[in-house]
Amino acid sequence: MPELMRKAAAFGASAWLTGRLLLRGQLSLPATYLGWWLEFHDGSRLRVYRETVRTGAPTDRPALLVVRFRLRLLGRGRLWHALFRAESLLNTPLFAGFPGFRSKLWATNPDTGAYRGVYQWDGADRAEAYATTLLALLRPLCRLGSLTFHVEPGVWLGDLLRAPAMAAGDEDRWWRLRLTTRAPEAAR
Repeated sequence: MPELMRKAAAFGASAWLTGRLLLRGQLSLPATYLGWWLEFHDGSRLRVYRETVRTGAPTDRPALLVVRFRLRLLGRGRLWHALFRAESLLNTPLFAGFPGFRSKLWATNPDTGAYRGVYQWDGADRAEAYATTLLALLRPLCRLGSLTFHVEPGVWLGDLLRAPAMAAGDEDRWWRLRLTTRAPEAAR
């Protein structure tokens, strides 16, 4: 089967399973991290605008996946980005049914047009398989050179958000979280 057909089939299977997860009440949109600011070692600062969580599935091999991109056609127009953020909920079937998906933080900086998906996966291999499939879908829509991902095995997303330095290493990489700033309760 050609590569493009395999990727399309993977998204189709994800959409099918996402429907089943929704019917069973195993997908939710909690507000635990809504409004939090995530600051990365590359100097970018993005605000979490949505959280998606799968419940009822164990995580035996935690892995962090961070995907970054800038959409080519939206430019820096705030209205276009607001519309994209609203529409992006419809993209949930493209990831929530992939094997190993556990949670996703959707983050953006409306001033720069930057986006990041910060995911919890069960299995670094599964996270990488999803990410390579996602990049094939996003590549035509993104600015050249803005689309990339990183998988970090053994990291729990919740632990990382509470203590960003836990994933610090000798090198400051774009995907390393430097600081989190909790949103004031009134802003939620």
